[in-house]
Amino acid sequence: MNLSRAEAAERAALVEVSSYDVELDLTDRGGAPTTFRSRTTVRFTAREGASTFLDLVAPHVHEVVLNGQALDAHEVADGVRVQLHGLAAENEVVVVADCAYMNTGEGLHRFVDPVDGEVYLYSQFEVADSRRVFAVFEQPDLKAVFTFTVTAPDHWTVVSVSPTPEPEPAHEGAATWRFAPTPVLSSYVTAIVAGPYHVERGELTSSDGRTVPLGVFCRRSLAEHLDADEVMDITRAGFAFYEGLFEIPYPFPKYDQLFVPEFNAGAMENAGAVTFLERYVFRSKPTEAVVERRAVTILHELAHMWFGDLVTMRWWDDLWLNESFAEYASTLATAEATRWTDAWTTFASMEKAWAYRQDQLPSTHPIVADMVDLEAVEVNFDGITYAKGASVLKQLVTYVGREAFFEGVRRYLRAHSFSNATLADLLRELEATSGRDLASWSGVWLEKAGVTTLRPEVHTAEDGSITSLVVLQTTPPEHPVQRPHRLAVGFYDLHVPGSGDHTAAEDDDDAGDAPAAGAAPRLVRTGRVEVDLDGERTDIAPQLGELAGRDAPDLLLLNDDDLAYAKVRLDPSSLATAVEHLSAIEDALPRTLVWSAAWDMARDAEMAARDFVDLVLDNAAVESTPATSSVLRTLLQQLTSAARLYTAPGHRYDVVAGVAASLLDLARAAEPGSDAQLQLATAAAGWARTPEQLDAVAGWLSGDAPLEGLTVDTDLRWELLTALVVEGRAGEAEIAAELARDDTASGRLAAAGARAAVPDPGAKQAAWSQLVASSAEPGLANAERAAVIGGFARVHDAELLEPFVEPYFASIEGTWRMRTNEIAQQVVTGLYPVLLASPALLERTDAWLAQAPEDLPALKRLVSEQRDGVARALRAQERDLQR
Repeated sequence: MNLSRAEAAERAALVEVSSYDVELDLTDRGGAPTTFRSRTTVRFTAREGASTFLDLVAPHVHEVVLNGQALDAHEVADGVRVQLHGLAAENEVVVVADCAYMNTGEGLHRFVDPVDGEVYLYSQFEVADSRRVFAVFEQPDLKAVFTFTVTAPDHWTVVSVSPTPEPEPAHEGAATWRFAPTPVLSSYVTAIVAGPYHVERGELTSSDGRTVPLGVFCRRSLAEHLDADEVMDITRAGFAFYEGLFEIPYPFPKYDQLFVPEFNAGAMENAGAVTFLERYVFRSKPTEAVVERRAVTILHELAHMWFGDLVTMRWWDDLWLNESFAEYASTLATAEATRWTDAWTTFASMEKAWAYRQDQLPSTHPIVADMVDLEAVEVNFDGITYAKGASVLKQLVTYVGREAFFEGVRRYLRAHSFSNATLADLLRELEATSGRDLASWSGVWLEKAGVTTLRPEVHTAEDGSITSLVVLQTTPPEHPVQRPHRLAVGFYDLHVPGSGDHTAAEDDDDAGDAPAAGAAPRLVRTGRVEVDLDGERTDIAPQLGELAGRDAPDLLLLNDDDLAYAKVRLDPSSLATAVEHLSAIEDALPRTLVWSAAWDMARDAEMAARDFVDLVLDNAAVESTPATSSVLRTLLQQLTSAARLYTAPGHRYDVVAGVAASLLDLARAAEPGSDAQLQLATAAAGWARTPEQLDAVAGWLSGDAPLEGLTVDTDLRWELLTALVVEGRAGEAEIAAELARDDTASGRLAAAGARAAVPDPGAKQAAWSQLVASSAEPGLANAERAAVIGGFARVHDAELLEPFVEPYFASIEGTWRMRTNEIAQQVVTGLYPVLLASPALLERTDAWLAQAPEDLPALKRLVSEQRDGVARALRAQERDLQR
């Protein structure tokens, strides 16, 4: 199943592909099929007399015809590759096969809607799964034109890259859709989506005057919940923003967005036929964090139409460039072209945290990764490829200037349209537009791993004025790379209304009366300066300009406005101010940067976990606006890790009890009907342990004791019920009753998760048996497997997981060899018993790693990452013990 970079390079030097004609028969052929018929005609040039191979993952290959000569399919096809020998200068090969429907979210995924029994199909081809649907040269630099012909039930809709044609009658109950040829594309961004999808249509006018048809699709049983107008409004805003920024019209004839069932990722940038996670169709009230995430995702995929589809990486080493650029551009577009103007605050809270966490794992890697083969690629869709890369691009924009950066991007896109390119091609254009030599910048930022830590040293005179301001840059021992930074330094001063202690800015403000005594104090930025750092020690006092010689601020914030990529520490005085007055920071972004600094300190065992828990519980209420919904979401996740993993075991019971009580109080105090109330109530339910807390949750669920303003809709009902299940206050009878109310795809997933969450050894064993089967049969679909994993790991008493430690280590090699990549990763990461973090678990993990199979480096990487989480937890526990 693997393909090496060397093999791909050799094949690319030998072959140039002109076209694929792909014919698929998706009719059921009289039953519930496990396969579909695929016929592929490939036309390509090659060196005469040479040999090569096509990629095709299929259970049965019927025919292989090369240049009119039938080959022995059993001899040339092994279920993964089709060998082709004695090539001519001009070649045509025809391959007929039965390909398998998948339930893993890879290849052509098949789903049956429990509501109406209808079948829905969608393709997911990245990284290398177009070969599960048709015979192909599966590598991004062998672009070609694709012509799809699909026969399917005549009441279906079929969508691909080209506009959907009028279907022609086929045999009884079936029709055939003959799509026009696509532009030149890599195979992984082609698509087939088929089924009785509901669609809502619109259009927009492109910058070149064309009318671009828009379509928004979902399953029929979800149609009432589809807010297609908002999806299209965001899309139109994105089109206008990107066409103006890139100065290139949208390169494809139409733009469909399809919300599909059991999707593994957030979305996929198929050219003009983008597929999305179905949970982005909101059947219940979503948090604003999720609504914003959907908007960013819509704009991320739209950015890929230029950066990824129009111009594509030559090989997967530059995967980061596709994903990092789309992540950066989508956040920029969200902040500047939609109502989510605080998108960079969300980026700092979520994406940056992901990047810093990933960059401190033993498996961290340079942004430009060494993708030696497809297996290496599969595990590299990570926080380096997405979030760190985007953060570094943001730094690069600051370094070269926004206009120079995007002029370089425009030249790059124009030069390589409908072709392939590399990082070197982009840097060449950026050097030309900026006048900077980017070789050394690329060397330390893109080609070296690790994150540095910046610490200020502030010295003052007797009168409080700054005499020295030095920034220390420390590097991890494994990656001792000093990097240059261009960043902002913020000066914040505390103003206590009514005390006579005004900031300079307020002294200049003559609008209105002074605030009443007793009003809340405020931390206000009174100065900002951009500085350059390089090396272990930088004295930035000479760069302070008009701020030189001023008094030390109450809070000095390095990397204000979040321009740079580095972990930041606060000087002792600033840290004390931040801990006491975090809620007084008026603006969301600097407040988020302080949150991030505190979280990094807790993870690095520089702050006691109990102190971080107190900080969150004392200040979480300030993140109560829709604009900071994502910040609150992140804080609640970090609170869980701090309390359950980083707190010293001897203090954990009391900490957990305090968190549960405080979250219930916060939920009750939140504004009725607010986004914060929904998040806090959901969190409080998940932490509920005492009879009084569980009674509150049960009262919300039944409606006997409602929480004012809280709408207990379908999805929240499942959250509340599962919270009761985890503590044994509800069981199979209640789960079955709830499923009877909500016998939908989402309801069945929720029920599966709830059953796996029953706090009983028998229930845990039943869930384990579903997840870790010895049979090679497909087993649970990807979404159900994920739900069961989530329920299995949802325990208040971690000892329930103890019996599964040895079975975990005994089974993961077999799982990795037997399952597809997506399913294997689900199991290996989801079932690792991190809640048992202890020296014993660390020792057992080390023992497995010491004898891990050498031919499974991706598996070894994932386990080493889990091991790092345990080691970090133990260091944090030791620090918490010293509090």
